[in-house]
Amino acid sequence: MNGTCETCTTYNGKNVETQSTLTCPKCGHKKTEIMPTDACIYFYECEKCKTRLKPLQGDCCVYCSYGTVKCPPIQVGENCC
Repeated sequence: MNGTCETCTTYNGKNVETQSTLTCPKCGHKKTEIMPTDACIYFYECEKCKTRLKPLQGDCCVYCSYGTVKCPPIQVGENCC
């Protein structure tokens, strides 16, 4: 990542992307969200079909399962929450 990223922040001394687009596996609806750096998002409700998303087996959060960008801890090579 470069220094001009408008949706980046520093996490544990490294630059991470904080914006990720979640895609609902049921209806295909996409929504771009800002990921928190201080908490994992385990549940997420699709605003279109109201499906409650949870991480797939082996993933730590909904961003790692359904997002275009993995969560900040995973981006820097750490364990998630």
